[in-house]
Amino acid sequence: MHLFPDSGTSLKICGVTTAADAEMLARLGVHALGANFFPKSKRYLAPEKAAEVLAPVQGKILRVGVFVNAPVAQILDLAEACLIDAAQLHGDEPPEDVIALKNRGIPVIKALPATELHTAPDYPADAILIDTPAGKDYGGTGKTFDWSLATAFKEKYPEAVLLLAGGITPENAAEAITALHPTALDIASGAESSPGIKDEEKVKALVSVTAL
Repeated sequence: MHLFPDSGTSLKICGVTTAADAEMLARLGVHALGANFFPKSKRYLAPEKAAEVLAPVQGKILRVGVFVNAPVAQILDLAEACLIDAAQLHGDEPPEDVIALKNRGIPVIKALPATELHTAPDYPADAILIDTPAGKDYGGTGKTFDWSLATAFKEKYPEAVLLLAGGITPENAAEAITALHPTALDIASGAESSPGIKDEEKVKALVSVTAL
């Protein structure tokens, strides 16, 4: 399944916690949003609030549920309730979880630290998200990493659908696109005024960069 357009670089804004921000992203033409269902995240969206935030933008924007070692059943519940369109796995999920979700028709993005890209072939995911290594923690750090690691991976797997994350802002987004030509940029803190609250002017700037 094609999660993102085949040409150009798309934009995914992650860590959406309010209906107003979800509507704003859809209105500005952002391709995808991420809703973080990891309870320890600063941008946590409780499943019981998912309908309020995500249902109004169904069909207007790709809604990606972000999970860390969540039971497959939890992901299926949200998908079957038509609250997410795809799943992003950001933990130590085994390849079997990817297969189980795909067998149920749910596209999967597997997030990997830039230092662990050698494991990517183990995951039959629809896309690979490359992020800054966070040590023992899960999720992004808001810091960039050595983009040459991602470039080397892309050279080895030119057909891979790659999302680039880690410290991307309106100021360095163009440089990231030029360096890697990723399928999409995945941005949380670089599009915010505070954790979980999106900044419309920053989002507009990012949309302008990715539209070039």
